[in-house]
Amino acid sequence: MGSNPAHELGNRALFPDLTVAAYLNHAAIAPASKPAVEAVQAVLTDYARFGVLAFGRWEQRRVELKQAFARMINAEADEIALGINTSRGVSDVALSIPWRSRDRVLLFSGEFPANVTPWQRAAELFGLEVVFQPAAGFEDGSGLQRLEDELKRGLRLVSLSAVEFQTGLRLPVAEIGALCRAHGAELAVDAIQACGAVPIDVRAQGIDYLVTGGHKWLLGFEGAGFTYARRECARSLRPYTAGWLSHEEAASFLFQGAGLLRYDRPLKAEAAVWETGTSSLLALAALGATVPLLTTIGVEKIWEHVNHYFDLLEPALVRRGFVSARSRLPEQRSTILSLKPPGTKAVAEWAAALRNRGVVIGTPDGYLRFSPHFANNASEVPLVLAAIDQALRDLG
Repeated sequence: MGSNPAHELGNRALFPDLTVAAYLNHAAIAPASKPAVEAVQAVLTDYARFGVLAFGRWEQRRVELKQAFARMINAEADEIALGINTSRGVSDVALSIPWRSRDRVLLFSGEFPANVTPWQRAAELFGLEVVFQPAAGFEDGSGLQRLEDELKRGLRLVSLSAVEFQTGLRLPVAEIGALCRAHGAELAVDAIQACGAVPIDVRAQGIDYLVTGGHKWLLGFEGAGFTYARRECARSLRPYTAGWLSHEEAASFLFQGAGLLRYDRPLKAEAAVWETGTSSLLALAALGATVPLLTTIGVEKIWEHVNHYFDLLEPALVRRGFVSARSRLPEQRSTILSLKPPGTKAVAEWAAALRNRGVVIGTPDGYLRFSPHFANNASEVPLVLAAIDQALRDLG
């Protein structure tokens, strides 16, 4: 794990400015860590001092960041495109696949709209059929059976979230990937609620495309993320949109002399075709600081650490009348614990009551969502429960 105590599980030293007692909302937006803030400040200082002369140094950091992302998901750096957010990444994939009219795409109900709207737009543009299945039944095998039945009827692609944003259900991606391979379908994964806290292996899990943003479990800021495309899939892409940096040798006319300004250079046959223009260097620099940190700690260890936290918190909440959505199967658990509160008070009232007592949570789709990360310590649990008890009294 490394010798730096600030990198240890349960140590909050990297978040010295965080004022709340228990920050349990990484599934929404992560608080800014000291390494991320320092990386952004370094970029601003360089550009303030040197202007365009600072570009070269930070361009190399982009290359290093791709390598770090690739290591995290067991990919190659040329299979990674730096992006701006999940919505754009899913749109890029959906608008680049060489579709045939009447191809069928399967989605799961309850998905965050970022992993639905782009496929609906692709369906309208290319004459596709979108079908939905419930993201349920994976504990007893019925969910996989329903999926296989649909695959037998013919699917071009299955798109899913590695972790469902409301319930925290961790889908059996490897089993789904194997089914897709067996029936000739591709698998696209929205990993924003997984990447950085739940282990992902695109090779072992049979993932063809993966998209994530950096402002949640990767501990970055809004405006940066990445998209993965398996090399064999990337070679067959037909991008519906592109930009000046999508071309081979796109910037050569700026640095290598006269006569190189052309508009007929071929588009890149790899994930980088989606890097269409300039992006947020500040947000990418933050990820350049946080992603190696997470890799050093170990994503598997982070998942274990958070689930130990939940093993203490969940039964105490259930005893108080909360209804948990956490899977009974450890392999289908994520770093999200979602529960329905007792009584009739709206979840927004619950969140406000807890926030007033130094506990920050999320409230997606009627759930109370607890989402700690590596820096949260199990010693917080009594404080969280005390805040819950006071909210129970106040809210009746």
